[in-house]
Amino acid sequence: MNLIKWLRSGINIKRWIAAGVLGIACISFGLSYLVGNYYWDKTRALLSFFLIIAGCIFIVFAVKYIVNIVINEISASKGFRISLDSERLSNLLYEKRILINGPKIVAIGGGTGLSTMLRGFKTFSSNITAIVTVSDDGGGSGILRQELGMLPPGDIRNCVLALADTEPIMEKLLQYRFNEGALKGQSFGNLFLAAMDGISDSFEEAVKKMSDVLAVTGKVLPVTLENVKLCAELDDGHIVCGETNIGNHSEGHPGRIKRVYLDPATVEPLKEALVAIKEADVVIIGPGSLYTSIIPNLLALGESNAIKNSKAIKIYVSNIMTQPGETEGYSVSDHIEAVESQTYKGIFDYCIANNTDIPENLKESYSKENAEMVMLNAEDVQKLGVKIIEDDFVSIQNNLVRHNSSKLSIAIIDLVADKVLRKDKKRSIDYYYVRDKLKRMTIKKK
Repeated sequence: MNLIKWLRSGINIKRWIAAGVLGIACISFGLSYLVGNYYWDKTRALLSFFLIIAGCIFIVFAVKYIVNIVINEISASKGFRISLDSERLSNLLYEKRILINGPKIVAIGGGTGLSTMLRGFKTFSSNITAIVTVSDDGGGSGILRQELGMLPPGDIRNCVLALADTEPIMEKLLQYRFNEGALKGQSFGNLFLAAMDGISDSFEEAVKKMSDVLAVTGKVLPVTLENVKLCAELDDGHIVCGETNIGNHSEGHPGRIKRVYLDPATVEPLKEALVAIKEADVVIIGPGSLYTSIIPNLLALGESNAIKNSKAIKIYVSNIMTQPGETEGYSVSDHIEAVESQTYKGIFDYCIANNTDIPENLKESYSKENAEMVMLNAEDVQKLGVKIIEDDFVSIQNNLVRHNSSKLSIAIIDLVADKVLRKDKKRSIDYYYVRDKLKRMTIKKK
């Protein structure tokens, strides 16, 4: 290194590098004095210990101030638009280490319900796996599926964004829908994922690459990589195929849905999804469209058995509103029985349901669409062997009834902390961390 350049004034880091080198030298001389003497001499021993202690002090201060200088430099407005400080960085690193060991959460579903719920979990864990349905054949996803032969990206895009650590402008960009031209109605995020699919060996790899770009907390997995069609059988035996047609079947052929099935029936689930279910602390099914988002995920070969054999807590999150064409007149217990009829009895340990009314104007608005609040029949739910957790989980967004993601995640994590973490002595630190987090969030809401 050029001596003149070394002597130039800069960011005051050279003096601390020199202090670090001096510290190493002091420790080296101290150890040589201590080890090199074949007879005990108090003066030499004291000098050795003094040099070693002094060297350690020099190194500690050198490292501390070098780190502070670097952080201050990248925080300053010198071409970097980052705001960091040593205390915040320390807290951030601590949080990340804790979150890595957080509860293992598997959420199964699709549509708006799943992505809404996922947002609340990022605070408690980075061990999140979202298993998403791929039977969508309508809207922008349906067009890309038909024209490019890819799996529908819409639900997966929403889940990726829900778990992403992105700036608001980036999320707004990926959710943007074109208003004119050949791309009218198409989401930029769908096109982004389609482009990733084009440069990847598989759709699974494309989702992982998109997740890496957006710094996703956890994983988002399609339930299968096979091109599947969803079909429904009505009570009178009539068959309706296609997710969009199933949702709108009441317009052409009214009737209650008896069951849904996949075509082909021998659909293999993603192995990574089965592993995640096996290792999970909690498996959450719902919220979402019962027959077009939730049950289809459970029909892939081995999926229901994996849930049955998992030691995880199994939770069903009930919808707040019924869905026209699918669950008109359904109560909470009707939803659970519909899932059990196509999987197995006792699939759920707990059910989380809303017990609060919504404003009258929203009731009237939903009524025009043949939708109403899902009736909470707690006694019937308990007769099915399912424990019920009820509370006010309503969030009104743009005159639409949604789940409050924060309240929902708190209720679920509170249950996991009590039933899983508290009983495992090896995870006591995780338990106390989660409890402290829950306490602070509860106080903040009050």
